[in-house]
Amino acid sequence: MYLEIAMLAYFVVLFLTIRDIRIFKRTGYISYRKGALKGLAASSLILIGAISIEAKPEIGLLIVLLGLYINRKGVREPVFINAGTLDRFLGKTDYRRANRLRKNGQKAAPDRK
Repeated sequence: MYLEIAMLAYFVVLFLTIRDIRIFKRTGYISYRKGALKGLAASSLILIGAISIEAKPEIGLLIVLLGLYINRKGVREPVFINAGTLDRFLGKTDYRRANRLRKNGQKAAPDRK
């Protein structure tokens, strides 16, 4: 039972990390990049805890809980305005980056439509 709890925590943190990566790629907000990096560190720690459950279940679950504590994201910018529940769950945002970098390293001019 302990291993199932640890693996559920691992997959939840991994899903939230992938969602943060998608939101960062769409918006460019740094807080989502930091959240994704925290998620990677937390998922690694949770995986170590899941592996150590075989030897000592209590210590393994403690490591899993420490990984969940590390996964706290903090304050974020609002990126969902008109998105539905499924869009929020999957990380589809209403905002997009305004200025993208060109391949040669120069900033692109803002869109004036």
